[in-house]
This record gives sequence, C-alpha cells and structure tokens, in this order.
Amino acid sequence: MQTEAVAQLIRAGLPDAEVEVTGDGSHFEAVVVSDAFAGLTPIKKQRLVMDTVREQIASGELHALSIKTLTPDQRPA
Repeated sequence: MQTEAVAQLIRAGLPDAEVEVTGDGSHFEAVVVSDAFAGLTPIKKQRLVMDTVREQIASGELHALSIKTLTPDQRPA
C-alpha cells in the first residue's frame, strides 16, 4: 500500500479529519486530527481510526499502523 492510499481510507471513515501518513509500504504511521476525538478515551480514538482500515489489515494488505490522534486544540503550534 502507498501512504496516500492509507490516508484516503482514514479520510473516508473520518471525513472531517486532517490526516498525515508516512511509511515504507507495509509499516505506516498516521497522525490524525479530528473533532471526532473530543471527549474520547485514547483506546476509543485508536479504534475509530483502526475501523477505517480494518479490511486492509485483515487481508494483510496493510501490515502495521501506528496512530497518533489529536483534537484540533491539541495540534502542535
């Protein structure tokens, strides 16, 4: 998979999100900024993002995804 393909999957599942994905083709890191994370526990934030790529992980197309979730207020300056 390409980084942009992973980013598009996340954006499709979280349409308001700002998504930045880096990686090497099998291991990826995503930084996701969304109002949807407000008030959620860290595990619920992770699950929201993982749900957007569940099919690709199950098929082995996406091997590993490290996720950093932020609300817009938590975004670095």
